[in-house]
Amino acid sequence: MSTPDPITPDPDTSDPSTPDLIASGPPPASRTQLLRWQFDLTWSLFEYHLERLEPNDFLWEPTPHCWTLHRCADGTWEPDWAETEPDPVPVPTIAWVSWHIGWWWSVTLDHARGRPPRKRTDITWPGEGAPTVRWLRGLRTEWQTVLDGLTDTDLDATAPFPWPDGSACTVAHTVAWVNTELLKNATEIGQLRLLRAAS
Repeated sequence: MSTPDPITPDPDTSDPSTPDLIASGPPPASRTQLLRWQFDLTWSLFEYHLERLEPNDFLWEPTPHCWTLHRCADGTWEPDWAETEPDPVPVPTIAWVSWHIGWWWSVTLDHARGRPPRKRTDITWPGEGAPTVRWLRGLRTEWQTVLDGLTDTDLDATAPFPWPDGSACTVAHTVAWVNTELLKNATEIGQLRLLRAAS
């Protein structure tokens, strides 16, 4: 039985957010290069939506049962939160998802750089529009620096976050988790943006 040819995206019909990373150059030669390639691919898909976000997108509520952020008297923003996840799960706004990205990514960076990890309440959302987009892009730049400093040997070290105590998960698991969590959240933001544009 012959092996089918790999599918090559049609440049005339594929998603405009799909980067040249998919089919350009030789395959990654190491685990660190592969994880970095996957991160860059994930970010390029996220950037497609970040470039198109409008300030009014952030606090748009797709349903009454949702989680969002609320401005406090001192001008800061407080996210909806529950220690036990509600049932049914509230639909998050773009504001909430972007804060959530900033929270988990900031704490991941704290662990990766050997800093005392911040608490959830220490993470401040910058507000609608450009300030939050700049914040997220800044986290991306800091994470790229972490990735650039990793070797394949480093990937095998035990990682404390986001895993429970006693876990055998490694730095490689954490890097792969960041890629997956970011892709999930980017998809949520993209879908919310499209829903608001179509409503």
